[in-house]
Amino acid sequence: MASTSPTPAATGELSHKQIVTIILGLMAGMFLAALDQNVVGTAIKTIADDLHGLDQQVWVTTAYLITSTISTPIYGKLSDIYGRKRFYLSAITIFVAGSLLCTIPQTMYQLAAARAVQGLGAGGLMSLALAIIGDVVPPRERAKYQGYFLAVFGTSSVIGPVLGGFFAERESILGLAGWRWIFFMNVPIGLIAFAAVMATLHLNHTPRKARIDWAGATTIIIGLVPLLLVAEQGRTWGWTSAASLTCFAVGLAGIAAFVWSESRAGDDALIPLRIFRNRTIVIALTGGFVIGAGMFGGMMTIPLYLQIVHGSTPMVSGFQMLPMVVGMMLASIVSGQLMSRTGKIKMFPLIGVTLMTAVLFALSRITADSSLVWVMTLMFFFGLGLGNTMQPLTLAVQAAVEPREMGMATSSATFFRQIGGTLGVAIFLSVLFNSLADRIADAFTAAASDPTFVAALRDPAVSAYSPQSAAFVRSVASGQGAGSLGNIGNDSSVINALHPALAHPIKVGFSESMDLVFFLGAIVCGIGVVVLAFLPDLTLSSQSAQAAMAAQQAQSERGLLPLGEDASESDKRLHDSLEKFLLDAAAFESGGHTFDELQDTWDHLDTAGLDPHRRGRHRASDPATR
Repeated sequence: MASTSPTPAATGELSHKQIVTIILGLMAGMFLAALDQNVVGTAIKTIADDLHGLDQQVWVTTAYLITSTISTPIYGKLSDIYGRKRFYLSAITIFVAGSLLCTIPQTMYQLAAARAVQGLGAGGLMSLALAIIGDVVPPRERAKYQGYFLAVFGTSSVIGPVLGGFFAERESILGLAGWRWIFFMNVPIGLIAFAAVMATLHLNHTPRKARIDWAGATTIIIGLVPLLLVAEQGRTWGWTSAASLTCFAVGLAGIAAFVWSESRAGDDALIPLRIFRNRTIVIALTGGFVIGAGMFGGMMTIPLYLQIVHGSTPMVSGFQMLPMVVGMMLASIVSGQLMSRTGKIKMFPLIGVTLMTAVLFALSRITADSSLVWVMTLMFFFGLGLGNTMQPLTLAVQAAVEPREMGMATSSATFFRQIGGTLGVAIFLSVLFNSLADRIADAFTAAASDPTFVAALRDPAVSAYSPQSAAFVRSVASGQGAGSLGNIGNDSSVINALHPALAHPIKVGFSESMDLVFFLGAIVCGIGVVVLAFLPDLTLSSQSAQAAMAAQQAQSERGLLPLGEDASESDKRLHDSLEKFLLDAAAFESGGHTFDELQDTWDHLDTAGLDPHRRGRHRASDPATR
């Protein structure tokens, strides 16, 4: 007898092979953005030197950050209305076009403009990939597949600095400056990603009528651009400068206008305000914001510690970050399997953020002389915390919304995490460099009473180590001390040029400033523990969003839509009775009878506690239905 099992096309569910095929295409797109971010970070100093704009390099980062952040929720909402595939392909196209533009600039400002174009594409690569997975994979299985994306993120974290260092060290390759190949290599990767997505991504999208929230898109840009700008530039401008205060004022006015426009847009809003009445969403987004600040603060400071205090090159520090990547991937795989089996997610972000808090506190106790093995061990456990935290919060937000709003929910989770990370990095960098001068001065004061340091100042071999060492010894003898080193916060290369005995107090000062950053990160993640303790104990569904939408479509064709979770008990009983009536009516008509011949099937509602005035309104012959 032939099998009558429904096919994936009929149920809306895809097979494992189909899902893996789709994921391979999505991974190629995500690899673009993840690799680019890590590669550019390693080579930015070389790029700035070549374009004669070392003091302008922050604009290259700021431009990319602003456009990628503000475009994230826009991609999510538009993909909910018009379908994911076209916008994911558009994101790849824009990113590749921006990459090509990045190969031709002659000034840092031109490069910043090209990076802004790249950011417009990058905003859709991550959030839409996760939204697509939410469409085709049931929540219980989703964490397992999302582990593949974390593998891409982790791999790029290791490969990126290596490639960035390789290209930055090459003066010319095939007639093109070495650093320009960092952007040019995105082109073939992007073409492969575009072809893979075009060939593998086939989703059933149900069109729905909705107007585009232009007011929301405009006001969110007005609100976020100044705030992100001052977050990146405030330390240079001064937090109370006229430029900073202007950005704060415009940004806050823009955010207020955004909230007002979203309240008027209702369900058509870019980020519907009604989602903030859902406890799960509020806690998950707040937790993501707080953890994003602590996470990015820690991930930003650890490479600085490795490169400045331990003297690692960018390439070497990339390899030294491998324990964190391994921990992150291991935790994501294990937690994904456990979430798939149990359907529970609350314990995993709680474990993850608690582990991150403990590790950041331990990192706040390290010194300039701490063992690299110990630091890398802490990095492994920090990765374990990250792997347990990133996936579940996205899953929680996805599980709390209707399937048709998967894009909006996923992009909102990414959006709030990015905002938290941006503010965290800005605040932590300000703390680091504002405290640095005092910490270095204190370190040299303490070293003045250290016999080893005093002996090094008198040792001719120390002065002969390098011109910088000889100049420093002379400055100490003349009473200038550490002040002769200039602004180490802007140029730390002098540390490697000094004799190790002379450089040690500087490393101590850096280490102590970083300890303060790690401690603040621990406090922020500790707040995350408190927030996530109130996360509802959700049980993930075994039905994908695509299958759920297919079921809803089938029900709507029968004239009955599912009730929302906030429906009253009376409405639920009425809904159940209507559903039963429609099924009875269909069976009755299939026997050759007419709809009006049905007896009043609401007699059973007398004992159901429903409003008696609502009885009989389902009947076609009832005046109440006309």
